[in-house]
Amino acid sequence: MARRTVAVAALGTTLALISYTAPLATLEAISADLGTGPSGRSWILSSMSLGLTALLLTAGTLADRFGRRATFVTGAAVLALTSAGGALATGTAGFVAGRIGQGVGAAAMIACSLALIGHALPPGPQRARATGLWGAALAAGIAAGPLLAGVLPWRWLYLLIAVAAVLLAVAARSLLVESSAARPRPVDLPGMVLLAAGLAVLLAGLTEARRLPVGAGTVGLLVAGVLLLAGFVVVQFRSPHPMAGPELFRNPGLIAATVASLATGLGIISLSSYLPALMHGVHGDPPAVSALLLLGWSGTGIVTALLARRISERIGDSVRLGAGLLVMAGGQVGLLAAGGGSGVVLASLIVTGAATGVVNASLGREAVASVPADRAGTGSGINNTSRYLGAAIGVTVTSVLTAPTGGETAAQLLVGWHVAVLVAVGATIVGAVVALVCARVAARSPVP
Repeated sequence: MARRTVAVAALGTTLALISYTAPLATLEAISADLGTGPSGRSWILSSMSLGLTALLLTAGTLADRFGRRATFVTGAAVLALTSAGGALATGTAGFVAGRIGQGVGAAAMIACSLALIGHALPPGPQRARATGLWGAALAAGIAAGPLLAGVLPWRWLYLLIAVAAVLLAVAARSLLVESSAARPRPVDLPGMVLLAAGLAVLLAGLTEARRLPVGAGTVGLLVAGVLLLAGFVVVQFRSPHPMAGPELFRNPGLIAATVASLATGLGIISLSSYLPALMHGVHGDPPAVSALLLLGWSGTGIVTALLARRISERIGDSVRLGAGLLVMAGGQVGLLAAGGGSGVVLASLIVTGAATGVVNASLGREAVASVPADRAGTGSGINNTSRYLGAAIGVTVTSVLTAPTGGETAAQLLVGWHVAVLVAVGATIVGAVVALVCARVAARSPVP
């Protein structure tokens, strides 16, 4: 049963990330086919993030309440339907709607994947191996998306994702054992609504903010998103049954995992998301070359995520996160030399990928270990929401800093890119420091 659970959870994570990263290599083809303008192109890249980030924590909380297998199967079904809708889209609006739907389905699958593993395997070496495999699956999806997009027509790729999601839903329904919280908590409906609405509005504002100058409507979206999220925080302090209450964050391990996930999104994920556009603008590299470069990052991450289980158990996850993020920051510094060509970029991505694999495996384990056993879905949702919210913010910052008007020369792109890299490195280092401080706090006062 445990092997089946790990296999289905890992495949679901891989498929979700394939859907997430596919447009990195197909943006030009999709835009040309659909007649998409500059604003639409930003939405094509960001729309899945909107659905994914807005629903991750909600999906994890509902999974703990109503069943993780049922939520995972529902997510796979939604991914199948919306991927097919995207493949058949005749305009940008329809395709973007499909991408948002893909994010909703992927949110349910990713949030449940770690919760399913946490329920199937007790803490210890077996769970360490399983979360290492989950981290490798995450990296495999990131690698496979652009590669598949480089060899398949984009509509066929989306139909292939739809078929794979149907098969995965059937497999999950047949092979997984249902699990949920032993003592189901009442649904925090106000919290769910405020969180989903706040993240959706904030991400919409971030997407529009990539086009300068920023208009009043964009500012309004950003302010509204922040206010809605502030309302969510207030509700979490006041609700008798909050979905992500303050009591969870008394565990320094959860703080370390949450901040490390955010730093990963703000750092390497944001830089890698923009890297294909940079290499094309500076060196004229086609999408296939960029996909192979990113394979240096994600492919190395697959290997080190699988090897992470060999790290001594005496080294806690928060220490692994802090050390991994510091190495990741060092690798990102090498991206300052992107003007030198593909070779130096590949070397930097390999170093960064080695650290990313260890960080992903540690995050997968800490996300479920740092919350009560019956709230594994919530822990997974918090962890992954932080990652993709960080990515959304980071991609916006990187885009604005690198190419504020979208028409810069190669030299101007590199100047902006250098600033963006330094910002990403700074965010990664801050994440490392927080993780190491949390490790020290946990060592002084272990959580019972």
